[in-house]
Amino acid sequence: MNLPNKITVSRIILIPVFLILMLAPLDFGQLVIGEASIPYTHLIGAIIFIIASITDWVDGYYARKYNLVTNLGKFLDPLADKLLVSAALIALVELQLAPAWIVIVIISREFAVTGLRLILAGEGEVVAANMLGKIKTWAQIIAVSALLLHNIPFVFLSIPFDIISLWVAMIFTVVSGWDYFYKNRSAFLHSK
Repeated sequence: MNLPNKITVSRIILIPVFLILMLAPLDFGQLVIGEASIPYTHLIGAIIFIIASITDWVDGYYARKYNLVTNLGKFLDPLADKLLVSAALIALVELQLAPAWIVIVIISREFAVTGLRLILAGEGEVVAANMLGKIKTWAQIIAVSALLLHNIPFVFLSIPFDIISLWVAMIFTVVSGWDYFYKNRSAFLHSK
């Protein structure tokens, strides 16, 4: 297993650690900033999520730079992304920090696009992520990070950046999903 794939696997391994910190009944106190507060476990969980999200860029960079792109990496990388973001979004619903309906929309799009990719792969087509899909991924990561951090970085500005960024992520998620299906509609139009 090459270095980029090891980095991707480490991202998957961090998911249960992240979930334990976010959801287990652990109490190590709270960080209080002005009128806002965040449990230390949530702060550490948010940092783990952010580090894991950054490794998505790192593994791709090394895979492309050193010509280490493998089929295992092509499978694991998007899987790791979807598992990490989905786990975080579901945890945010459990913590009542994100509306369930928005999370359902986001996760449903991921399942739908994955299904379409499987159909296309069965026809011998491999569709790489386009710019809109990459923007969607980063919008989701920014929104999830802000929510996991309980909007602490923006508390003094009195801006609900976490909720605004979640809406932006949902919009990019829907638009990029529609774009993906529209561009690949031939998979359905020419099916028997």
